[in-house]
Amino acid sequence: MLDERHYAAISEMAAAERIDRGYLGRILQLTLVAPDIVEAILDGRQPEGMTVQALMEGVPAEWEGQRIAFRVAADRRPTKAESRIVGGT
Repeated sequence: MLDERHYAAISEMAAAERIDRGYLGRILQLTLVAPDIVEAILDGRQPEGMTVQALMEGVPAEWEGQRIAFRVAADRRPTKAESRIVGGT
């Protein structure tokens, strides 16, 4: 609806659809999930730690960051390399 310019802003869309603006913003973040992750979810192959709740907490903007974050969430034991990337050092 935003792409088709039915609404000029998320706030306007939230009001028209009677949805909390914050909730709608979190839902819209799901459109940024990497295509291969979406495919895995649709095929039922997502990692155990990948839940709707985890996705709603936010996802990294970069697709590789998403892949690392969800591997870490599933394993709960990141490698040293993943720890440096996720931790930003």
